[in-house]
Amino acid sequence: MIQEIYEETENKMNQTLEHLRNDLARLRTGKATPAILDGISVDYYGTMSPIKQMANISIPEPRLIVIQPWDRSSTPLIEKAIQASDLGLNPSVDGPVIRLAIPALTEERRKELVKISKRMGEDSKVAIRNIRRDANDFLKAGEKDGDIPRDDAHKAADNIQKKTDDFIAKIDDVLKAKEEEIMEV
Repeated sequence: MIQEIYEETENKMNQTLEHLRNDLARLRTGKATPAILDGISVDYYGTMSPIKQMANISIPEPRLIVIQPWDRSSTPLIEKAIQASDLGLNPSVDGPVIRLAIPALTEERRKELVKISKRMGEDSKVAIRNIRRDANDFLKAGEKDGDIPRDDAHKAADNIQKKTDDFIAKIDDVLKAKEEEIMEV
């Protein structure tokens, strides 16, 4: 039973860390990356479809994203979806191709992005701590029911705390790397 709690706790913590990495990849850092477009969906024949499922996305230059829709009739739909998004990018259409120029970030915008990334990191740390709390609750319930001996429950709680500390350190490392990437001129 304790092993199951360990495995489930670690799995949930890994998912939280991966979710943070995905969210941070969507932050615009002045460099072109296809992950910027991950959160944008297009109403394509009544179905909301992600851009990456509708077009080929390439990065020919460090500050340029080129989107080539597979269906030329979807070009204006993709353009409108990008304009309606919160990216703050203005797409330019050149025939069937959409170009997104990524402007250099101002110092003020860089600081704002660092604050946003830190807020995402804090949310992830809270999620990690909630996972720890849930695992400890399972241990206490097992101890109360007599399924888990008291000493084993305390050792398991200590191990879960160590796992929590490890994941919080990993989150800090991911945030530090993202902050350096954002502040890089």
